[in-house]
Amino acid sequence: MTVLLDTHILLWWLAKDRALSAPASRIIRDGSNRVVVSAASAWEIAIKQALGKLSAPTSLEAAIEESDLETLPISVRHAVTAGALPKYHADPFDRMLVAQAQMEGMALLTHDHRLLAYGEFVKLV
Repeated sequence: MTVLLDTHILLWWLAKDRALSAPASRIIRDGSNRVVVSAASAWEIAIKQALGKLSAPTSLEAAIEESDLETLPISVRHAVTAGALPKYHADPFDRMLVAQAQMEGMALLTHDHRLLAYGEFVKLV
């Protein structure tokens, strides 16, 4: 399975935070899964760090690489798809993750129950 990590899941994984559920941890650790991080998550983290609203690794890129996670850039096609999604969720970063998972055929690993409304567009785990 190929999974795209929600931003909170990524942060919890990198911090070894107990907030990360055991099932989510198993999915990420399973060597048969391809685990991907979106540039949208890095962007969201950088913005929140700059505003002083979030503590995250100083070198996020290095932390992602050290965790053997793949990265996914944002394309124009992803942006157009995100913009066309129903307004079930107002957060543009979460909408981008849904669009990317949909366009790239990935499951979205999230804890955000508000994203369940997008189940018709993408597999949520």
